[in-house]
Amino acid sequence: MKIEELGIQGVHLVRPQVFDDPRGAFLELFVGHRLSAQTGRPMDVAQVNCSVSRHGTIRGIHLTATPPGEAKYVTCVSGSIIDVVVDVRTGSPTYGASLAIPLDDTQHHALYIAEGLGHGFAAVSDTAVVTYLCDNTYTPGQTISINPLDPQLALPWPDLDDIVLSDKDRTAPTLAQAEALGILPHYTTPHTPAHPAGQRPAPHK
Repeated sequence: MKIEELGIQGVHLVRPQVFDDPRGAFLELFVGHRLSAQTGRPMDVAQVNCSVSRHGTIRGIHLTATPPGEAKYVTCVSGSIIDVVVDVRTGSPTYGASLAIPLDDTQHHALYIAEGLGHGFAAVSDTAVVTYLCDNTYTPGQTISINPLDPQLALPWPDLDDIVLSDKDRTAPTLAQAEALGILPHYTTPHTPAHPAGQRPAPHK
């Protein structure tokens, strides 16, 4: 399993080793202590969500207000998506920056997204099944939504002939509007990474 931080602090791409044989394939999709050793953050799974989306669906941009915040570990178990992460933490050196990462059922890559970052994806296969491991349970009233089609953000969505959005996402505020409302999380100094393999970092309070 290879884990690397991408261009936004708190976003890590996980490349598991896939073992193929005549029966099919096997892989370790999530190994908590290895992830924590690389990210310097605990990832205690409290809830697992699953979504099924048809081609052209965009879900997001979503996050959970901090505190409590919510880290996610996202993978596409069937089909393919373009996963998009955007830094919406005020005061962050990469505020407003975004990443687009393909996830599919062939490479089996996963994406770790720290609390405070906005997340969404577009389904580019006929049907896409996405699972999210979350370190907190859903908290009513704590969800923050940013319009995925915010023209100033200009997120790197794939070319889609027919975009399918929920009413909530379609009418969500732009990043500038959300900042003006004072609902965005604030950037804090990054946690110290690189704990020895097999050792968990102490929980952050």
